[in-house]
Amino acid sequence: MGANVHLFFYSANKNFIFLSCLLFFKTCLLYFLIFYFCEMLLSRFSDFLLEAGTDEAGRGCLSGPVTAAAVILPDNFKSDLLNDSKQLSEKQRNYLRSFIEDKAVSFKVIHLSPEVIDEINILNASIKAMQECVLALNPRPEYLIVDGNRFKPISDIPYSTIVKGDSKYLSIAAASVLAKTYRDDFMNSIHEEFPMYNWKKNKGYPTAEHRKAIQEFGSSIYHRKSFRLLPEQLKLEF
Repeated sequence: MGANVHLFFYSANKNFIFLSCLLFFKTCLLYFLIFYFCEMLLSRFSDFLLEAGTDEAGRGCLSGPVTAAAVILPDNFKSDLLNDSKQLSEKQRNYLRSFIEDKAVSFKVIHLSPEVIDEINILNASIKAMQECVLALNPRPEYLIVDGNRFKPISDIPYSTIVKGDSKYLSIAAASVLAKTYRDDFMNSIHEEFPMYNWKKNKGYPTAEHRKAIQEFGSSIYHRKSFRLLPEQLKLEF
């Protein structure tokens, strides 16, 4: 009798452990699948075949251009690595730049100078840079998705603005990578001309080091004169 009871409890405990392990495995698998599919970027927003994504880089900088890119990707484009450029390492961005340029149906990158930014303000310069990129694409896109929540119409091309679109759609993410890498290259090149600002590291962003250099050496031809280079930036009109 005692042996039978002992065997019963041993068997029940063994089954309980097995079921607990199975439940734990299924839960882990479920969370993995949810995380994986939530992290996957979507290939398109509209039903149009030629859909372009556009984004900009350098809007919040004190110096250098604002740089925009527009990209049309093919239907079969795949990349598990591609994401918002801010979430990627420099090495990953540089790898993806070549990959995107090789696979894209069409892409265009444009810099707009500090002089243009000072003339029309940074918000309008960012929009203008993205517009010029889109108009330079060949073939012409049938639909456009734009990172952010502000844009102005381009001719007869319908569009949608998407907040955090660079972490949701492949074409916007691709545009963000191209804009970031091309602008970084530009800032690296002008660093050689004005090494005291250390643009090779800060890329023109308002770091403490950058602002200290402005205090010490004054502004350069690449600084945005319409920006308050030491206090907070001006509120923009749209």
